[in-house]
Amino acid sequence: MSAPELIRIVSRSSPMALAQVERVRAELAARHPGIRTEVLPVTTSGDRWMGDLAKLGGKGAFTKEVDAALLAGEADLAVHCVKDVPADRPLPAGTTFAAFLRRDDIRDALIHPQGLTLDELPPGTRIGTSSVRRIAQLSASHPHLNCVPMRGNAGRRLAKLAGGECDALLLAVSGLERIGAMEHVSEVLSVETMCPPIGAGILALQCREDDAVTIDAVSGLGDRDAWREATAERMFLHVLQGHCNSPIAGYARSEPSGDLSLRARVFTPDGKTVLNAHEWAGPLDPATLGTSVAVTLLRQGARELIDSIAH
Repeated sequence: MSAPELIRIVSRSSPMALAQVERVRAELAARHPGIRTEVLPVTTSGDRWMGDLAKLGGKGAFTKEVDAALLAGEADLAVHCVKDVPADRPLPAGTTFAAFLRRDDIRDALIHPQGLTLDELPPGTRIGTSSVRRIAQLSASHPHLNCVPMRGNAGRRLAKLAGGECDALLLAVSGLERIGAMEHVSEVLSVETMCPPIGAGILALQCREDDAVTIDAVSGLGDRDAWREATAERMFLHVLQGHCNSPIAGYARSEPSGDLSLRARVFTPDGKTVLNAHEWAGPLDPATLGTSVAVTLLRQGARELIDSIAH
């Protein structure tokens, strides 16, 4: 199959999203030097809205306009953070994931101007975050800290911290690495301290299903471990049918041996109830592992817990 001359890439317009696109362009250029790329940045409703995401219909607020450009034929390839792509419903009809790139760091980082660690923060410290996942876990582990609502891209949040709107921030390590802002980090939190969101650190390349030429050109950028981990995590979330106000966390891990495991947690918003599951795939395929872990948590009462949270 002949390679396309030009691939038009659509993405959110934030500095981090555009940095992600540059990674894709670089990897594509290394593999297919003859292919030109153009970038179509779009500002999504999620980027414009600074309130509660649930009022916009949740996570899809960050992908809707990008999907529309792809489906309209204005672009050939969309670059998404997997954590922003809703898993409780299928991808938009007519589109498919062509590849998942090698996974970046899945951990969260604490940013404190004086360099304190999470355990050193004094009572009443204001942590800027709107993530229900982070709020639930902090409420459980560090109930003396106060979470204050904080939306916007990483650069905007760092500016709000500098402006005194909070005393510290929690941000994804992968995002800080992408925008070259790791010098702000005072502590990288272990996954035991702060369990990551589903799909953390993975970039997905989405194409129209009928665009075999583009799919063929970009599928070689995919990483098998990232595909297995993303597939298990997204199936877990799909079976659980969590909404954007339900604190859900988890990550799959591919071992060098080929073994795949999935650790997942569901919380009440106050962090007082935590449901836990950790399973190994053995001979199971990734989607079956995700299903199995979700069923384990449903048996523990996850459905009732999730449905009891307003959204």
